[in-house]
Amino acid sequence: MAHLTYAKPERLWLKGHSELDERWLQDRIGEDPSLLGLGDLVLKDRERPQPRAGRLDLLLQDAETHKRYEVEVQLGKTDEAHIIRAIEYWDIERKRYPQYDHTAVIVAEDITRRFLNVIGLFNGSIPIVAIQLSAIQLGDSVSLVCSKVLDESRLGMVDEDEEVQAVTDRSYWEARASKHTLAMVDDLLELVRGLNSDFEPKYNKFYIGLAKGGQPNNFVIFRPKKDWLRVEVRLDRSDETQAQLDESGLDVMDYDSRWGRYRIRLAKGDVAKHKAFLTELMTKAFAGAE
Repeated sequence: MAHLTYAKPERLWLKGHSELDERWLQDRIGEDPSLLGLGDLVLKDRERPQPRAGRLDLLLQDAETHKRYEVEVQLGKTDEAHIIRAIEYWDIERKRYPQYDHTAVIVAEDITRRFLNVIGLFNGSIPIVAIQLSAIQLGDSVSLVCSKVLDESRLGMVDEDEEVQAVTDRSYWEARASKHTLAMVDDLLELVRGLNSDFEPKYNKFYIGLAKGGQPNNFVIFRPKKDWLRVEVRLDRSDETQAQLDESGLDVMDYDSRWGRYRIRLAKGDVAKHKAFLTELMTKAFAGAE
């Protein structure tokens, strides 16, 4: 093995640089959207004209789901105009293409605390991500490092707010789904109780969640159908977890970026067959919810 030596990198500021301008930066992100750390994305469009507005720098789309990212790039510090453009273009795109989930993305070399606080005010009502980008020179080479300084606010489930929800019970779900798929939920609840014996099922109108001491804790939820069961596990998306799911032999659906959940379709016999892996997956989700 060759001996490795330490070389101190130097940060380059792209704003005002004689060669590395915003077009150069857009080229690099367009060639490899994974630089932004937002997952497996593809370039959908660049310098996209906006009606009665300017041009959207980059439109990226998740390769696996119906999720799009409206990306506005700025060299140097972010400012009011940068934030307004990003939100305006996000709003135009979501109205033109409502079949997609849309997220505004702000990329800048310097996102000050002041503007981070301003952006944070919108987060929750507007899905917005802020990424601070650094150009690093090492010898004759330049690399780009991105740090996500503000992520989308994760949405809560419908029973986690203060509104009164329609009361349902087991018989409601047996009629809507089937006794067979409810029995699968029971089997999975036994695995959950292995993590904490105080968990009980909470029968909501659109899904079956979990509660402990009367308080919801939906690190995993269940959506029974007539012939199969959809399990949704709340975990941050990662290559490691995705690889484990791909190798598991389970029927894995698209990752739900909006709610931050892996979704798995279980058929009869799957709970017993994949008991160890399902337990491991829910254990990771439970640890993240604590």
